[in-house]
Amino acid sequence: MPELDHRLSDVYNHRLDTITPSQIRSFSREIQDIPGLVSLNVGEPGFNTPEHVKQAAIDSIANNQSHYSPQNGWLELREAISNYLKNRYQMDYDPEAEVTVTDGATEALSSSFLATINPGDEVLIPMPGYPAYTSLVELAGGVPVGMDTSATEFKLTPKQLEETLATHPDAKELVLNYPTNPTGVSYTKEELEQLAKVVAKHGLLVVDDEIYGELTYDIEHFSFAKLLPENTILINGLSKSHAMTGYRLGYVAGPAAIVTDVNKVHGYLVTSPSNPAQYAAIEALNNGMEDPIPMRKAYRERRDLMTTELRKLGFGVVTPEGAFYIFAKIPAQFKENSREFALRLAREAKVGVTPGSAFGVAGEGYLRLSYAADLDQIEKALAQMKTFIENNQ
Repeated sequence: MPELDHRLSDVYNHRLDTITPSQIRSFSREIQDIPGLVSLNVGEPGFNTPEHVKQAAIDSIANNQSHYSPQNGWLELREAISNYLKNRYQMDYDPEAEVTVTDGATEALSSSFLATINPGDEVLIPMPGYPAYTSLVELAGGVPVGMDTSATEFKLTPKQLEETLATHPDAKELVLNYPTNPTGVSYTKEELEQLAKVVAKHGLLVVDDEIYGELTYDIEHFSFAKLLPENTILINGLSKSHAMTGYRLGYVAGPAAIVTDVNKVHGYLVTSPSNPAQYAAIEALNNGMEDPIPMRKAYRERRDLMTTELRKLGFGVVTPEGAFYIFAKIPAQFKENSREFALRLAREAKVGVTPGSAFGVAGEGYLRLSYAADLDQIEKALAQMKTFIENNQ
């Protein structure tokens, strides 16, 4: 096995000094070999990709669609995305200039940050939040500024945004993700309108991640990009809505001036998106917008069961309005930190969850539990957690 030449010991990008590997994945690896573990830490849909969508990918291979697509994706797909945004949210995006197809929503985020952040630029991020936001901002040379939303049931308020901007007046961007990973909370149209007033007042660029937008339960999803399209980079994809996480298919929509720059970065990172994934996405958008309906129904039933039972066990729960996560406050009788408690839960109750600290310091004291698992697995996990809690009263 080759060992690195000692003269190259400083060859790495020093921005990596502040970036740690995903605690979500590292904790999952740590507990994955525990015998009999029931996993509630999965971060992807508990369904398979719809058959007609899979067939479209298969057909693209059979039809020898094996060459490079355009850098920003096939026009047919960009048109399908544009039509979806028009029909779903009454938003107008030119498929020729204002939409770029990416290798998943994470690449869309990465390309967007790299295209818009200069060294030292401050980016506001509601916390707890998906840890990739912080790391991708740092990789781009930016400075993430976390905003702890735990006091307002995990929602960013106009007041908090104004207060943060008072101490960070040069902040350039705001990351907005809803329904939110890890909390599952979302925003009403009225709440977004109030946030939009602050954004417009200060001239912020909003990186708006709506990947869970098709998975909402108690409120109708409303896109922030409809309020301030001139200030917004919309990030979306089909990973969650159509159970296509492994296809790696996302997209960026926004003002042409920004999308042009995002596409420039995207092209050097990945050249172009995968053809089978693109043809699957065309089918999903054109003929599969009812596919998420049974998923939503199943997730809502699982959410209702899990929130009810967790509250009975002493967990503090804000009812999630979307996605497939519950962010539960650990019962007061347990004094361990979230990682220690999650490890005990895995070893003693045989239930795998994600410690809240994986989502930033604002997540300490909480656990993220996924209700994307099968109902029987959820019921089994809850029963085992009940026994664990009762044995530790």
